[in-house]
Amino acid sequence: MSHDTYCTTSRGLQRGLPPMRLFELAKKHGIWNPSEIDFTQDRKDWLTLNEQQQDMLLRVAAHFIAGEEAVTKDLLPLINVIADQGRLEEEMYLTTFLWEEAKHVDFFNRFLTEVCEAPVDLAHYACPSYTHIVSEALPNALNALRSDSSPEALGRASAVYNMVVEGMLAETGYYAYFTIMDRHGILPGQREGIAKLKLDESRHIAYGVYLLSRLMCEEPHVWDVVQETMNDLLPYGLAMIDEIYDVYDPIPFDVTKEQFTNYAMGQFQKRLDRIARARDLSIEEINKETLSVIASNDG
Repeated sequence: MSHDTYCTTSRGLQRGLPPMRLFELAKKHGIWNPSEIDFTQDRKDWLTLNEQQQDMLLRVAAHFIAGEEAVTKDLLPLINVIADQGRLEEEMYLTTFLWEEAKHVDFFNRFLTEVCEAPVDLAHYACPSYTHIVSEALPNALNALRSDSSPEALGRASAVYNMVVEGMLAETGYYAYFTIMDRHGILPGQREGIAKLKLDESRHIAYGVYLLSRLMCEEPHVWDVVQETMNDLLPYGLAMIDEIYDVYDPIPFDVTKEQFTNYAMGQFQKRLDRIARARDLSIEEINKETLSVIASNDG
């Protein structure tokens, strides 16, 4: 397909848009190398953990790395749809998604091989609810964009990816993971990497909220699709916590399942409320609010 015009030579880049601000933050905070993280102390700490503690951390890491691989595999249709719409600023920012998700795979692989000396096959750790969301709902929604680029399909894909997989599952997992490591003063390299991952994911989620808000401003009925999609997946997200923690009795590291269930529910509701508000806002108001949130989270 030939190009008749280029955004950069016809209208110029709109640097005041939220995606361009996120692109600036990705260039500032996203350039970190998993290969440079020092896991020396992490390996020593790992050897002091008992079998149940090691198994729990392996289980969570296995969910993380498979999830990061899943979005790395299936993200291109979303980027293609935005590119085909001529939204260059959004496409430019989305190029960092693929880079960062692939880098997260690299990071967790280093941890699993160098710190845990884990076996190659960790597929048995995938619980049923995780499989439903990450191995079925996520690729189905994203790959549906190959043949359907409608606002409804785009809203569904972003709701699954940005709001549920990243905004609920990943954020709750990072919170649980970091809480355990920080409370017990272990795995400093892993803590460093998780802190960097959280910054990456916060930008992804901010874009997802922006995208869904923009879609609902342009096509208000998309709200019904987004709300239905998120509510359909919520029980699986909460059940996943049960399926992970119910394996252990007692739960390693003296954590409580309720603490993380409440956190997951809070993250889910916070994002749903933000998106719901967009139905009553203009695109100018959405841009202003998104830029304010981005500025407040600039770590």
